[in-house]
Amino acid sequence: MAKEIVMPKLGLTMTEGTVSKWLKKVGDEVKEGEPLFEVETDKLTNTIESSASGVLRHIFVEEGTTVPLFGKLAIVAAADEDISALLGGAAPAAAAAPEAAAASAPAAPARAAGERIIAAPAAKKLAKELGIDLALVTGTGPNGRITLDDVKNYKPAPAAPVVEEAPKTKASPLAAAVAKDLGIDLEKIGTKDRVLAEDILHYLESTREKAAEEAPREEVVPMNGMRKAIARNMLNSHMTSPTVTANLSVDMSAMKGYREQLKAKEIKVSYTDLLVKFIAKALTEFPLLNCSVEDNKIIYKHYVNMGVAVALDNGLVVPNVTDADKKSLTEISKEIKELAKLAREGGLPMEKLQGGTFTITNLGMYGVESFTPIINQPEVAILGVTTMEDRAVVRNGEIVIRPMMTLSLTFDHRVVDGSVAAEFLQRVKALLENPALMLA
Repeated sequence: MAKEIVMPKLGLTMTEGTVSKWLKKVGDEVKEGEPLFEVETDKLTNTIESSASGVLRHIFVEEGTTVPLFGKLAIVAAADEDISALLGGAAPAAAAAPEAAAASAPAAPARAAGERIIAAPAAKKLAKELGIDLALVTGTGPNGRITLDDVKNYKPAPAAPVVEEAPKTKASPLAAAVAKDLGIDLEKIGTKDRVLAEDILHYLESTREKAAEEAPREEVVPMNGMRKAIARNMLNSHMTSPTVTANLSVDMSAMKGYREQLKAKEIKVSYTDLLVKFIAKALTEFPLLNCSVEDNKIIYKHYVNMGVAVALDNGLVVPNVTDADKKSLTEISKEIKELAKLAREGGLPMEKLQGGTFTITNLGMYGVESFTPIINQPEVAILGVTTMEDRAVVRNGEIVIRPMMTLSLTFDHRVVDGSVAAEFLQRVKALLENPALMLA
């Protein structure tokens, strides 16, 4: 029986999704539970499995299209089943076997002169980068649409052998050799009796200047789902919370020594792992930094779900280390590695992106010395971690060199007063500079 494939609901807050990639083509056999397409939401990218078995008879939307929740995406049915009622007037795409379609496809040109070329945005972009004429590419998508894979798999027809002719314009041996290597037509250089190498250099400079003048000065690129969500959430945070950022420098000498001791015992942890463990301890002592605000009510959390910001190629996600205050350092380290891996692969479960109570964002690897992080709503605070660098400081009346790190705490002034935020930072500083206090 024919079945419509619709945009699935992947989270409580999801209202739309973008079909980033089709994993099957019209005419392909599909089994229930088999990966069918990829969906990009405001949080992550998910691979969606088919909810039916049969043949992929029709695709309603091309790659890169944003579709509302439960919007129609495709039809899976038996090869000979009538699906006209489900198409709603749309012309069904041919369901020929891939081998037959490939055998009957013309080599070049792929379509009649002047015929409109329909291609996915990603396919157009790749074709432009590779210098491929889309008019020569055979589309295998819905209604002959050119997909990204069509461009990737395109192979130009072998060119006819070129018979080299002696250039009509005279040139010095060096100029002739340079022109041949660079593929420059000597006829375009000028009307001089004899072209020299310096003439070719001037020609190249003028060509580059002309290309620079003709290049577009601006480019409009629509935000993807994740970028739109980040923009929306950041604006919401800015409009919701009156914030203040406090900075405090910490001497990381003891932490460096502690980490080396762990390493000697073959316990490899990062500074982010250590910060999650130590800050979780401080949050249990300062519950106001670990709460949230809802309808003029302060909700205290008797657990610490520590959000750790992970940068992606196209945005940012904040998965949570759940119950970080109750886990060992090695458990925290293992979980952070797993969360980062899943985030970069687009496989984070939605529950790991919800329910956070406090967030750490680390820009230290970029050499950042201080910044103002934005609160991850509905939390009331976020801690920015900066680079660790050797600085001259005074200890016992003497100038010494110490590895220093600045912590930047942004807090919601509706709930957290400056004095409380300062005391919290002082406690974090004390723990980091004296790791033995973790046992107290």
